[in-house]
Amino acid sequence: MEKKITVLLVDDHTLVRRGFRRMLEDESDLHVVGEAGNGEEAIRLAGQLHPRVIVMDCALPGLNGLQATRQILEESPETAVLMLSMHPESTWVRQAIEAGARGYILKNAMDLDLAPAIRKVAAGETVFDPQIEQQSVLKGERSGGLTQRELEVLQMIVNGKSNKEIAADLDLSANTVAVHRANIMNTLGIHKTAELVVYAIRTGLVNVP
Repeated sequence: MEKKITVLLVDDHTLVRRGFRRMLEDESDLHVVGEAGNGEEAIRLAGQLHPRVIVMDCALPGLNGLQATRQILEESPETAVLMLSMHPESTWVRQAIEAGARGYILKNAMDLDLAPAIRKVAAGETVFDPQIEQQSVLKGERSGGLTQRELEVLQMIVNGKSNKEIAADLDLSANTVAVHRANIMNTLGIHKTAELVVYAIRTGLVNVP
């Protein structure tokens, strides 16, 4: 039997946490191991419970979600943090990425797909809310030595898409996408996808999804 993905829910509203817990209770591969109502409690429980994924509210009283994320990842860098926020602005998304979050989804989304997002970040992928993705436009002015096609591929990598999904979207073969990905990494001197995503966002090679 596959090991369950352990999840810690962090939100200052009990009803919201209860709602998220209900959403996840039906998922056989996910297990909520704890709940926290503020940043300090999140840090303490993360240290005790070692969850695989933390669903973190951005706006917490006292120590906010961004600060809590930084502290948790200093202690346990293998934990995946999925940030939930009311803010679609790119500055918030950028701060979440810089704090180490692997995903950023909007709390007010009508079609909040929490379980698939948790699975993706647990698998090492990045996840961004489609509402934020729609705002993203390729920035050509700072190309970093990449071709227009490589910038397109990079944008999709940042959006959390697999080689197969990128190939389907751009009408290319998966092998061609793999070559593009390798070329991007060689050009930028980066060899891990997570580092590539952070670098691309920080340097403005892509618009924040």
